[in-house]
Amino acid sequence: MSLYEMRKFVAPEFIFGVGSRRRVGFYARNMMARRVLIVSDSGVDKAGWLAALRSDLDEAGIASVVFTALTPNPKDHEVMAGAQLYAKEHCDVIIALGGGSAIDCAKGIGIVHTNGRDIGEFEGIDRVEVPGPPLLCLPTTSGSSADISQFCIIVDSPGRYKMAIISKTVVPDVALVDPEMTTTMDPYLTACTGIDALTHAVEAYVSTASSPVVDVHALAAIRLIWENIEKAVFRPDDLAARENMSLASLQAGLAFSNASLGAVHALAHSLGGFLDMPHGECNALLLEHVVRFNFPSAADRYRLVARQIGIDTQGMTEQECSRRVVDALARLRASVGIAGGLADRGVRTADIAELAVHAVKDACIFTNPRRVNLDDAQAIYGEAI
Repeated sequence: MSLYEMRKFVAPEFIFGVGSRRRVGFYARNMMARRVLIVSDSGVDKAGWLAALRSDLDEAGIASVVFTALTPNPKDHEVMAGAQLYAKEHCDVIIALGGGSAIDCAKGIGIVHTNGRDIGEFEGIDRVEVPGPPLLCLPTTSGSSADISQFCIIVDSPGRYKMAIISKTVVPDVALVDPEMTTTMDPYLTACTGIDALTHAVEAYVSTASSPVVDVHALAAIRLIWENIEKAVFRPDDLAARENMSLASLQAGLAFSNASLGAVHALAHSLGGFLDMPHGECNALLLEHVVRFNFPSAADRYRLVARQIGIDTQGMTEQECSRRVVDALARLRASVGIAGGLADRGVRTADIAELAVHAVKDACIFTNPRRVNLDDAQAIYGEAI
């Protein structure tokens, strides 16, 4: 009898290291690019990364068109507008330059173009029939891991929630992960994206679809983030800390892209779509509460998480271990400047019922180690207020 369940592991080609961004022309040429659509945002443009990218493409003899009409949580209509521009300009390759929002928007643009359908029709698991055009990603944050994952998260504007599109067809072709590009993040964004990566790693490790291959990446990511996030937040130019956070984000992405996620992300997607809050901030405010809820159903796994964050669990009861892990997560969140709760962000008790309805339908909920019903989701939101 086999020791292990059969599991598939999907990952794109990626180049990790300072200076890897300068390989963009080489990879674009390999993709036979003649005219690329660059999907980015105004913040990345102001930081100078967009101009640098276009210069590298010019040197390689590749024309580029820029689409920056997207918001921090990309909307369905923004994706559709980008797809229109891609077709109008006769582009043949997409380059995503930015954080998770730009990369997810780029993924959406690609599959809308090749399938000729509205982005909302792809919501769920394995509902994309035709892969998008070649996609090359240059992440400027160390948190979303959208540059290597088979997830695409887009806001359903009428429903005011984030829909999850999960398909190996949205895995980028190449990711150039250059830690130097993350040095222009402000401290709060560094904190939020770092906790996002931590959440990816923890949720992947306790997921019902975890595997030994995933576990290696998840545990390594947890340890790296715990040791480096405060350095990255408070010493933005500490390149060693930035490199470790980028590596952690990469490993967390390899983990969650293949093991999926859990209730933190399911609740965060609903919350982020409803209030247009930054995704990493949503995760940060929910993580400790979901861990407390999940702990009895994955105690052995959470004990190993505890060890990665420096807690000696020997001789501890399950309740004591749960309390120590939850307290440590709460302290970390506070230490990197993510204070308060959902009420401080405008969430009212009256909103909880609607938030919970979308959360329990989210694709991420199905691999959570403990079953989450409507009442459970409402209770977790209530604790986080």
